[in-house]
Amino acid sequence: MSEKIQISATEVGVVRVFAVDIPADQIATFTARNGSWPLREALGAETLDPEHAVVFDADDLADMGLPGYLREGHAIPEDQIEQMRAKLMAQDGTVMVITSRAFGGTAQTLNIRAPLRLIATFSETHDPITFGALPDASARTPEHQEKPQGKAPSDAAMSGRVATVVLLVLALLVIVMVWIAS
Repeated sequence: MSEKIQISATEVGVVRVFAVDIPADQIATFTARNGSWPLREALGAETLDPEHAVVFDADDLADMGLPGYLREGHAIPEDQIEQMRAKLMAQDGTVMVITSRAFGGTAQTLNIRAPLRLIATFSETHDPITFGALPDASARTPEHQEKPQGKAPSDAAMSGRVATVVLLVLALLVIVMVWIAS
């Protein structure tokens, strides 16, 4: 029997933990991509980035355990872990932790089948982005600052511009006269 999980294209911050019912010495074969890819086939995924799907022996976590790994490595809040602590601590053998990034923003339906078995789904916490006051008053823009007015050009600058335009017109007239004469 396969379990179906909907992945939306906008899914972010979801961490799923699966039991992988294979011996630890078969992890390399299960995750290898040699023509077929047993891991992706067991997930039933269309798109899968292996960088965000970690398969390991839960006994390798030693004192930290699976709850500590999820809290420290994936920012899962303690209240979510507490609800599943007994189940996570009881998990031994091979597990897979997969994040939303593994699906590359592709909407898809996973068809989970053996040797995978979903243990839990968690949501990572992210601190909200806040923008504090600028540290120095010189970096702030006054609320009612007037736009700086440009300095009026001097009489000499205006005379230079007029002389340039006159010389361009005269040069154009000379070119036209030479062209007509030839």
